[in-house]
Amino acid sequence: MTEHRAEELVAEAVGVTLATDQIGATAIAYRSEQQARAVRAAMARQQVTNYELVPEIFAALEFAQATGDIRGISSLVVYDLGSTGLSVSVVDTQTREVRHSERTSDISGDYLDSLIREQQIASGRIAHPQDPAGLAALDALCREAKEQLSSNTAVALPSEQGLVLLAQENFESLIMLAIESSARMTRDVIVRSDRPVHGVLAIGGCARIPLIGKVLERWMGVPVIVPESPETVIARGAALLARPVRPAAPVAHPVPAPSQAPAGGYGDEDLSPAWLSAPPKRRPKRPKAAQPDDFDDIDGLAPDWLAANPRRREKRELNGAVLTVSALTVVAAIGLGLGYGPQVLERDSHSSEGSPSISPTGLPRTTTLDPQIAVAPATTTETEESVAAPPPRRQTTSSQPPPSQGPNTFVVPGLPPIVVPTIPPEVFPFPPPPQR
Repeated sequence: MTEHRAEELVAEAVGVTLATDQIGATAIAYRSEQQARAVRAAMARQQVTNYELVPEIFAALEFAQATGDIRGISSLVVYDLGSTGLSVSVVDTQTREVRHSERTSDISGDYLDSLIREQQIASGRIAHPQDPAGLAALDALCREAKEQLSSNTAVALPSEQGLVLLAQENFESLIMLAIESSARMTRDVIVRSDRPVHGVLAIGGCARIPLIGKVLERWMGVPVIVPESPETVIARGAALLARPVRPAAPVAHPVPAPSQAPAGGYGDEDLSPAWLSAPPKRRPKRPKAAQPDDFDDIDGLAPDWLAANPRRREKRELNGAVLTVSALTVVAAIGLGLGYGPQVLERDSHSSEGSPSISPTGLPRTTTLDPQIAVAPATTTETEESVAAPPPRRQTTSSQPPPSQGPNTFVVPGLPPIVVPTIPPEVFPFPPPPQR
């Protein structure tokens, strides 16, 4: 069986297992990067994605630490003798750093099987197979004899070619040279790592042979640890490192529960979801086109939060009154500037002296039209009310010479003469001086 065929078999076995059983995670141990690439390619052909690859040395350390076999050992040499070769690695158990590692195929379980086969053929008890199938059958029989000799002192296995008969002493003498060569290689790896070791972990199918532990302990001078079922240590360690690789579903953040439930318990509204218990939201109505009559009462049409409050209405009316008074004051000033001020003040002075009222028609005019706006003074006497009426629009028939300019007369081009009246003392009587 070639190595490429082994990866294909692994991929097929994993694919069938995942299809039939509910397995959450799968881990496959690999020895080198080349083997890892071959495994990935084989798994891709089987369309298997729920797996991860872990190095064999890490899997062995994981299992040994989980069982406590290497407790108290900080620097360890891993001796892995399998069917295809021998791997020796010096590892720091605390950081899992591989200091140095080497592998050889000169010493392997298959090589030990071949030693037994050649010894049985040389003894004459076994005929040499004529075809590859017979040779493969004889190799399988010799492998079984090797495994039984790990716990028995002798073995006798019949076959088509004859009887395989072997004692443990003969078997150890056959493999002694190979085992010592493996011990020498292990010592060289330790020297190259430049790190002292405190123990040897012997794994692999061949680690069951009692001779290997004895030779390694004699050559290394440190304890040799052989776990139970050493051929499955890497597989079990990989299983401990297996993690699911499928993307996990998004986890919703839990809603914090209340400290205590209501006294009457929870009702249907409390237990129902928010989209069932919440009142439906009303859509705002689209505003229709405004009509001219709609603006007669803007407060009635506006919503409550837009309607003006009574205080704002009072302020609005007060502001309107102030604006009205201000406008009247400005108009009065304009009237005084246009020439009506002298007439009013002069008429007031004549009325206070008891003279008859003077008709406004007797006043000299320089224009044909009179001003259209007259403003009543602030007082409320009957004489002032008669003066508040605007002068009639009459056209003079005869022009009179302009009055002589007195000391209180001012002439502005384009305007009638402006006479500043003299207010008599009787209008604003002063209080009499106090008597001494």
